[in-house]
Amino acid sequence: MFAAVLDTCVLWPNLQRDFLLSLAVEGLYRPLWSDQILEELVFAETEKWRRRGLGEPEATGRATRLETRMREAFPDAIVVRFEPLIGTFRLPDPDDEHVLAAAVLAGAGAVVTDNIRDFPAPCLPRGLGIIDPRAFAVQTVEVDPSRAWVAVQAISQRSGRVGSVMSSKDVLTELEIRYRMHSAVALIRSVAG
Repeated sequence: MFAAVLDTCVLWPNLQRDFLLSLAVEGLYRPLWSDQILEELVFAETEKWRRRGLGEPEATGRATRLETRMREAFPDAIVVRFEPLIGTFRLPDPDDEHVLAAAVLAGAGAVVTDNIRDFPAPCLPRGLGIIDPRAFAVQTVEVDPSRAWVAVQAISQRSGRVGSVMSSKDVLTELEIRYRMHSAVALIRSVAG
């Protein structure tokens, strides 16, 4: 199965994260990350909840519950013992080395990130691609648009737990408008009933 490291920046937006991970639940690819990626996510999520008015304990609690759920849902996603590779790629930002090191050690086919320019082609090992979440979504949905539609329906069913229920159509519209996943959404709509 194709494996991809999901960088913190693509895990931070709620619906985008839910969609990408729901595609993984449907077996369309295998997600990978490191403890460091999850630590960055917890920090970013905590800050997001603080900005939305939550106090420190509740903001931190929500962020750590997210991390726990991700670890439980994908127990084989954690990449470990990649640290000796950090610093060998000569990336423009040394703080990104851990992402590439995890991908190489895990044998990932891609790193999914919004920070494409932080991973210049001359620094990449052969066979490892850097792809933005929109392109990754369409390539993943192309594997089986029907299973991607099942993933969208699951997101809709879960949405009622956090307030108003989003219909599957609402989920697709949000992915298309907010996250610019036009091509992936078009493929899913072609099989949606």
